[in-house]
Amino acid sequence: MTTQTYNIKEVKANLSRLLEKVASGAEVIISREGKPMARISRLEASLPKIRFGVLKDKVKVAEDFDAPLPDELISEFEGGPCVS
Repeated sequence: MTTQTYNIKEVKANLSRLLEKVASGAEVIISREGKPMARISRLEASLPKIRFGVLKDKVKVAEDFDAPLPDELISEFEGGPCVS
């Protein structure tokens, strides 16, 4: 991989050309007053693979996880007086 340094004015004038270089594997350093400020490099095309079943047998769901909430708790969520 080749690395080339350009000042901000050059980057503004030649962004499309520089992005083509990056796409082909070059790395571009952007400098201001001779000091490196940023790096542009190509992103890898592959996305992380989704792994299904990673938590199998590691997470337990309670038997009553979908049971109705008690009236007192619902009242707390709704901000009203507790009705019994």
